[in-house]
Amino acid sequence: MTDASAPGPRRPGEQALAVLGLAAPDHDPADASPHTFPDGGRWRTEIPSVEGPETLAEVLKESARLDVPVHRVSQGSGVWMLSDADITEMVDACAARDIELCLFTGPRGTWDTGASARTDSGGAGLRARGHDAVAGCVEDALRATALGVRCLLVADEGVLWALHRLRARGVLPAGTTFKVSALVGPVNPASYAVFEHLGADSINVPSDLTLAHLTEIRRTSRAPMDLYIEAPDDLGGYVRMYETAELIRRGAPLYLKFGLSRSPGIYPYGAQLRDLALSSARERVRRGRLVLDLLIRHGADGGMSPLGSRLPGPLSRFPLTDDKD
Repeated sequence: MTDASAPGPRRPGEQALAVLGLAAPDHDPADASPHTFPDGGRWRTEIPSVEGPETLAEVLKESARLDVPVHRVSQGSGVWMLSDADITEMVDACAARDIELCLFTGPRGTWDTGASARTDSGGAGLRARGHDAVAGCVEDALRATALGVRCLLVADEGVLWALHRLRARGVLPAGTTFKVSALVGPVNPASYAVFEHLGADSINVPSDLTLAHLTEIRRTSRAPMDLYIEAPDDLGGYVRMYETAELIRRGAPLYLKFGLSRSPGIYPYGAQLRDLALSSARERVRRGRLVLDLLIRHGADGGMSPLGSRLPGPLSRFPLTDDKD
């Protein structure tokens, strides 16, 4: 995207600040991630909270209008909140545009009868409580993949490990990928590596991690990272647009997620939230355009994966053992 003969990326306001003797220190090359996606790209894009066919159609229309490249769309309410017809329509619409569709597996602890999730400590949060909740997540995965979905969002380590083993056994399609939810995302390099070893192909990290934290993670794992450039309010509401180039430099391979702060939550989604879902979908795409424009202005827009790219490349896994052992 960027002319190879052009000057390297510039930092926001650097020339004006240099005149005032306020130039930023040079980047340390050791801070940069050495990793890329298997296609050689360093970043991809994702539009989250695409809750059904109508919202997806709005995202596709707006991304075409604003020329926003989209590698992945993800849904947060869960497979169980969609009919077979809904899922099939979304699969077909994404396939026509060569966009990856990622649906959330459920149930999850914040919606069931467990009281601990509603305490000040949050209890076990989104995790699957008990055997039946794990079974529900597996059922969602089987149903979604049978309908053509090839990316699943997961919010529980045990569910992730079970789905990874089912993928290895051929019960789930080999090309299925698993994405760890931002609501259980790891906050240190050791836990990030554990999620990779449990079968994660893409791992959300909280949007309040520092640049140094991203560098630490990249010294232990090459698994693709998902990061909200603008986080929803229930994830902090952080807006990190001016850091995008540095987030890519340190966090690659990185999915840039275009969330939306100051907007009410829509999970679990239903028709009562239709107008909000459609308007917020349009605004998420617009936010993506703003981020991409910023990268272009700073000469930092190079390194995007080709559209249609979705696989993470080879990753490290825990050894699989016979389930009867």
